[in-house]
Amino acid sequence: MGGVRRRPGWVWAGVGTVVVSAVGFVLVASAVGEREKVLVLARDVPAGHVLAAGDLRQVEVASGTGVVLAADRAGVLGRRARVPLVAGSLLAPGQFGGARRFPPRGQSQVAFAIEAGNASPEVVRGDRVAVLEGPDGAAGGGGEEKEDAAPVVGTVTGARAAESPGGARVVTVLVETGAVRRAAGLVHPRVVVLPAVGREAP
Repeated sequence: MGGVRRRPGWVWAGVGTVVVSAVGFVLVASAVGEREKVLVLARDVPAGHVLAAGDLRQVEVASGTGVVLAADRAGVLGRRARVPLVAGSLLAPGQFGGARRFPPRGQSQVAFAIEAGNASPEVVRGDRVAVLEGPDGAAGGGGEEKEDAAPVVGTVTGARAAESPGGARVVTVLVETGAVRRAAGLVHPRVVVLPAVGREAP
C-alpha cells in the first residue's frame, strides 16, 4: 500500500521533469535557431563622427528588435553619429543621422604640420584659427610678399599630438577651397586662435 501511495508523487515528478525539459528545449532552440548578425562598435566614436568601415564589426546575437543588422551595413557607412558611441555596444538606428555632407560645398580640409612653438598646445577641434607663415618661412621666402600674404582662416577639425618629443603636430583646418593653394604654400605654418564666430567642424 505504501508503494501505491507514493506512485502519484513519482508520476507528477516525472511529468514536471518532462515539462521543464520541454520548456528548456524550446528556449535553447529559440536562442540557437534564431540568431542574427548585427553591427557592433569596434571602437569608441565621438558624437559627430562620420562612421567608417573600421568603426564597425559584426557579431551574432539572439534575434530581436532595436539593433542594426549587418546586412544594412552599407546604409550606415558615411552617416554621422548623433551621440557618443562606446566600443562593444550594439548599434541602434537612432544613434546615427543623415548622409555624409562634409566638407561643405566650397570648403576643403587642409592638414598642416605645425612645428613646436608655432601653435598653442591648447588648440583643439572646433577652434577658429588663422594660419600664417612663420618667421622662418617668411625669411626663407626672402620677400615682402610672404610677410604681407593674407592668413588662411578656418576651423580646426582635428589636432593630433606630435609622434616624438619636439616633433611637428598635425592640425587639420577646414578652409575655403579658394585658399587651399595659399595654404599649401606655407612652409613653416603658425596657428593663431581667433575669437569664435561659428563652428564649422562636424
